[in-house]
Amino acid sequence: MLYIFDLGNVIVDIDFNRVFGAWSDFARVPLATLKQKFVMGETFHQHERGEISDEAFAEKLCHELDLPLSYEQFAHGWQAIFVGLRPEVIAIMQGLREQGHRVVVLSNTNRLHTTFWPDEYPEVRAAADRIYLSQEMGMRKPEARIWQQVLAEEGFSAQDTVFFDDNAENIEGAKRLGIASVLVTDKRTIPDYFSK
Repeated sequence: MLYIFDLGNVIVDIDFNRVFGAWSDFARVPLATLKQKFVMGETFHQHERGEISDEAFAEKLCHELDLPLSYEQFAHGWQAIFVGLRPEVIAIMQGLREQGHRVVVLSNTNRLHTTFWPDEYPEVRAAADRIYLSQEMGMRKPEARIWQQVLAEEGFSAQDTVFFDDNAENIEGAKRLGIASVLVTDKRTIPDYFSK
């Protein structure tokens, strides 16, 4: 079997409020204002597909949010999203590999985040056979072509694949291709799935 794991809130806990908190402190902009204005729109999607640089992303987002931040302040806040590893999921991934299954990570992410989490959480790379990142692939979930490429490169059919993600839209996208998909709603979802 091929097991595909998302990264954020699946293997590593993330919290966007920490990003807003850091930016709010730097820019002296109320937290509520930032939360209200922020949307994961086209700028965000372009960044995740690797179509715009980190600097261009920071500039565009600061403009959209009226945030007077330096690039360093923006980047510092952007990396604050990471909370910590889910060791129970790492253990499950390693166990699956020991049983002869193929285990990969498929994440909508961006270059800026990959300057942080691989060094911060080396366990992720150690527990996966391969890591697929949206900005390197030039596509993002829930676009069908991203799973099609992973299946093609891994040599598995949709019927022999299980996908875990915390985003309902991504789950629906994978299901449309016939991939068994599990919506991760909390830390118990994956351990409970495998205990069955």
